[in-house]
Amino acid sequence: MPTEVSRAGPVPCRIVVCRDCCCGSAKVTGVDHAEQAASLAEDAPVRIAECLDVCEQANVIVVQPSSEGRAAGGRPVWFGLVNDPAATEDIAAWVRAGGPGVAALPDVLELHVFPPPRPARAARQPARRD
Repeated sequence: MPTEVSRAGPVPCRIVVCRDCCCGSAKVTGVDHAEQAASLAEDAPVRIAECLDVCEQANVIVVQPSSEGRAAGGRPVWFGLVNDPAATEDIAAWVRAGGPGVAALPDVLELHVFPPPRPARAARQPARRD
């Protein structure tokens, strides 16, 4: 007999880890990229994304708020230059504490936060009708 999966519980924080041309590659040396993603996955669902188009910030990690955090006004937080295990653990600890909208961002993580890239101007403009 099939079992049903209940989706009634709250949605946890989610983590997006960039892994393409710069992030997660040999271009960023001294980082165990697989271990970084696995470590974060112990605390929240992790999605591996192709290039997030902010290569100058490699390695990039985005923490998306939980349903509780979003209800409290939390928005995704973009972290760049996450190139050592201590920074990865600081992000994981913040996620365990509730993440965006729930837990205050530790001062040490402020050093890694950067604004998300803006969508291309052409993508925002409506198509011309001639």
